Amino acid sequence: MPLFSFSKKVTGPYKESSTNLIYQLLFCDNIELYKENTTKPHSYPFDILFSANHTPADLQKLIDDSSSESRIKILAYNQQLAMGYKPLKKELLAVIVEMGLDNGLDVLASFNNGTARYINQAGKMIIWETTDETFHALTNDLFLKAWDVINQIGPWDKPRRPWPAKGLVRISFLVSDGLYFGEAPINVLFNDPLAKPSLTAATALMNYLVTRTGTNLG
Repeated sequence: MPLFSFSKKVTGPYKESSTNLIYQLLFCDNIELYKENTTKPHSYPFDILFSANHTPADLQKLIDDSSSESRIKILAYNQQLAMGYKPLKKELLAVIVEMGLDNGLDVLASFNNGTARYINQAGKMIIWETTDETFHALTNDLFLKAWDVINQIGPWDKPRRPWPAKGLVRISFLVSDGLYFGEAPINVLFNDPLAKPSLTAATALMNYLVTRTGTNLG
């Protein structure tokens, strides 16, 4: 990913616009937000993603490129969907857990290439781009359990909802054929037979991330 230019104020659950930008970009559902905040000139793969003349085949090349990171693939899949093109395969690319706490929103975003982002309720952030066998194992466990949920629900056919309020938790799945999610009060969803395994796996991933980086999030 190129450096972001942070050219415009972005709204969201945090005090800092730059933190809100990172939060909104996690979902890869606003190509204009990426375009407005990506430094120019736009080189590959953004020259294709931002082109007004790309085709589903052009986007498929990005999806099939083994060097493309998860967010690039999600952006490409979402543009294919907007063009009425059905993805060639059903692929889970990210799991995002949002939890409304007393002082704000905690967010963990785990991508299928083993990278992650964590933003705590105070807006402090961890960006994980390191290859780590334990972290990959935890990521794989989360994605395996996430499929159990995805296979029993359908994609959301409306715009993404605003971040969850205090006392609510939402788990979102960014899949090649759209956004899947579940939301409920924290104690309800963490005890739901379908959602609990994924949320437990996400908690283990988050705890390892905080411990491994030695980050003080207080």
